[in-house]
Amino acid sequence: MIGGLSLSFGAPLVLFGLLALPVIWWLLKLTPPRPQTEVFPPLRILQRVLKVEETPAKSPWWLTLLRLLLAALIILALAAPILNPSDERLSGDGPLAVLVDNGWASAGDWDAREAAAADLINQAGEAGRPVSLAFTADGPSNDATPVEAATALERLAAARPRPVPADRAAAAQRLATALDGNAPGTLAFLSDGLDGEGEPQAASAALAPLAGLGQGQALLYRPSVDGLAGLTNASNATDALSVSAVRPEGSVGSVTYQLRALDAQGREVGRAPLVFNQGSAAAEARFAIPPELRNDIARLEVEGEANAAAVRLVDDSFRRRRVGLLSGEAADLAQPLLSPLYYISRALEPFADLARPTDADLARGVPELIAQRPSMIVLADIGVLPEAARTELTRWVEGGGTLVRFAGPRLAASTGEDPLVPVRLRGGERQLGGALSWSEPQAIAPMAPTSPFAGITVPEDVTVTRQILAEPSVDLTERTWASLADGTPLVTAGPLGSGQIVLFHTTAEATWSNLPISGAFVDMLRRIVTLSRAAGPAPEAGTEPGEAVTLAPYRMLDANGILTSPDPEVEPLQLGPGGPPRVSPAHPPGLYGSEEGYVALNLLSPDTVLRPLPADLNLGAPVAARGYGADASRNLTPWLFAGALLLFALDALALLWMNGVFARLGRMAGGRRVGTAAGVSLCLAAGAMLLGTSGQASAQEPGGPPQTERRGPRPADPNDLGIDVAAAIEATETTHFAYVETGESDVDEISRQGLDGLTQFVAAKTALEPGAPVGVDITQDELSFYPLIYWPIRATAPMPDNAAISRIDAYMKQGGTVLFDVDEGALGGLNGGAVSDGQRRLRDILADLDIPPLEPVPADHVLTKAFYIMDDFPGRHEGSDLWVESLVRDPNAAERPANAGDGVSSIMITSNDFASAWAVDAGGMFLYPTDSSDPVQREHAYRAGVNIAMYVLTGNYKADQVHVPALLERLGQ
Repeated sequence: MIGGLSLSFGAPLVLFGLLALPVIWWLLKLTPPRPQTEVFPPLRILQRVLKVEETPAKSPWWLTLLRLLLAALIILALAAPILNPSDERLSGDGPLAVLVDNGWASAGDWDAREAAAADLINQAGEAGRPVSLAFTADGPSNDATPVEAATALERLAAARPRPVPADRAAAAQRLATALDGNAPGTLAFLSDGLDGEGEPQAASAALAPLAGLGQGQALLYRPSVDGLAGLTNASNATDALSVSAVRPEGSVGSVTYQLRALDAQGREVGRAPLVFNQGSAAAEARFAIPPELRNDIARLEVEGEANAAAVRLVDDSFRRRRVGLLSGEAADLAQPLLSPLYYISRALEPFADLARPTDADLARGVPELIAQRPSMIVLADIGVLPEAARTELTRWVEGGGTLVRFAGPRLAASTGEDPLVPVRLRGGERQLGGALSWSEPQAIAPMAPTSPFAGITVPEDVTVTRQILAEPSVDLTERTWASLADGTPLVTAGPLGSGQIVLFHTTAEATWSNLPISGAFVDMLRRIVTLSRAAGPAPEAGTEPGEAVTLAPYRMLDANGILTSPDPEVEPLQLGPGGPPRVSPAHPPGLYGSEEGYVALNLLSPDTVLRPLPADLNLGAPVAARGYGADASRNLTPWLFAGALLLFALDALALLWMNGVFARLGRMAGGRRVGTAAGVSLCLAAGAMLLGTSGQASAQEPGGPPQTERRGPRPADPNDLGIDVAAAIEATETTHFAYVETGESDVDEISRQGLDGLTQFVAAKTALEPGAPVGVDITQDELSFYPLIYWPIRATAPMPDNAAISRIDAYMKQGGTVLFDVDEGALGGLNGGAVSDGQRRLRDILADLDIPPLEPVPADHVLTKAFYIMDDFPGRHEGSDLWVESLVRDPNAAERPANAGDGVSSIMITSNDFASAWAVDAGGMFLYPTDSSDPVQREHAYRAGVNIAMYVLTGNYKADQVHVPALLERLGQ
């Protein structure tokens, strides 16, 4: 003991090697002297011959001392000295049994637990004792078979804390089975400081298999858990987001944590204090932030706590809600302002995704809507539901959905009990002037502070003239969210399973009340959507209602509370009527599903209770309590070897200096003798360069070439974009009209000749000088270079495939116009029964195109005045209408020369055979006669082509009242 320090040796017999130091000193004296450089003058040699020879018989004293110290350090290092050795040594000579808690509660001090286990294993290894190592959270894959200490250390290094509760009973059974009656000399339990789940003393019951192993020594590592806290629940209430938390029972003092709310990108949305009062094991934090921000929260965490229990994940709350809409009206589009869904759609569209069934049959429409996983479903004046639809809707609400219903004549006329309304309703409705009426329209009372609509202000001019009344009941007041000035309920709500039902006692359109046309109606619907639960993942195809849904692991929470990719051993989550399974190694906490939708599985449940580990555990022997504190003992062996290596380097430098190496290097460097200092400096510089070179090499890839700096981005190669640059420049330098190559050479030649004739006429009559027409293959050519594509429809031509039709659809959506010219007869309508083969082919093509409603060109359309004033658009034939997109009629159209419409029609259809009327040969002569011998028909055909070209290129400028002054100024008028 020196100055309060103690020293021990793992191999004390090696210290006898220090007795060899005198022998080493004697051997060093016999070291021959270093060679000396002699001058060769003959007289000098003769003079030395006559003198008595004096040969050095010993090395310098400082070199001898250096080498003796080097030998002493090596001997001491081999003796394994330990400074301040631990007095807590293992006893006995049997196997060492180590049970290590590696559940979620061990994440915070895992390094200390690992160090304590490594110290025990090293002691067992020094004594030659096998080690049986078991981890409480690793599951059945953990092998506790006794192994050598080195193998046990490898298993310990590979272990890590897991975000699941410790299963001590299974681990203890594995450990007892592995020992197989071989009594361990020492049993060590490295706990996380918490008792098991369930009743108190759960740890004692779990460790019962270890009590009868016959161990002679029992060690218990029991850390303090006073600073541990976990989140058990999160509720998005009306007034605030409340979060519940627990800490171990018996924790002393009042502690305040900071609770953070983060969105999906990790940005902080809010912060709230989490206060545990003196002697309390439960606490609650409240985030008083707007509901819109609450819906962005994806994660709640206790600041400063690095474990999975301190994190609460939220299901898909950052995603937009999906709302399903159902109406009892058969024709909502006939009178949109009277449609029950018109005002609802306008109110919800800015902040929700709206979904409607494609089937008007509610027995099929409701399941179709539920399959889209909406958060909320709105029923507007639906009184009686089919049984199949009612069953599906009830199951959906019980699973957590929000059903919003609006009253109306159908609901008022329905009789019998309806489980899908929050309160009992009286038959009929209360209306102004009726038996159950009021003398004047009723205003809406201010929202109660406890209502989910609290804070919404309803304008004074909003009144109700008709409503459905609720039967009085004990809980009617609690279920009333909004009421009229006379106290009758206007909006009621009630729970059904895990979901809720909200009923507006008036209609969704402005027939019974003017509430739907007020801003308060928007705020009320938005508040309901905000309080609804976000949509979960879509069920698998073929999943029957009520059947368990399987969700693949998406993002898992590790023991430190960080989302990571799932491990291979994580199994899919089964969501059935009984709810999600408990957290286990096969189902760790995290997100299950996919990016489209997921379910959060959190570690702690709302009824979780944390208890500290009792000190009186029955481990089959007197228990010695230990802690995970830092070990004061230090192994000096590495330091002694490092010192010996340093002395060896100094000895090598001394030999080089004594042999004159540094002096020779100095002469070589300077061309003259500059002394040993220059040689030493040169060696040091070379060493520094060597180290620098190795450092740079390590920064590169092994075996790879040196990395060069990239100065700026690589120039883009146009060919990488799949575009023929030369063709693109040629097509865009000059405006070209294009025609579709149908695969029939005669038809394609007529199209080319027709567009060539139109091009010449346009160049002669207008300021536009188009280039030669271009034939395009719609399956592969780039179409966006051409403003107008002429497509002759022939029944004998090959039908374009879906990919080609899709490319045409994309071209039209990007602003291009396609002129379909159908062969075989006049095209008087698009929906007639008797059609030609060409018209049937056109229908097949249009069936795969996303086109708007069409109409014949009306008299006030811009197309009739784009360049020439025209009433019809003849070609080689006449009598067929030219169909274009239907215009939204402007109420002021009668006062204007042309209806503005909304841009340029992306589609035109005719059967007048424009190309044949425009076609000319190389000499400019017409190739095909028109139906009429009057040349005016061909002139009008050309004028129709000019109007089409000008309309496609200039749009609706003729009806543009805003820019008329600028246009007149440009024209000089």
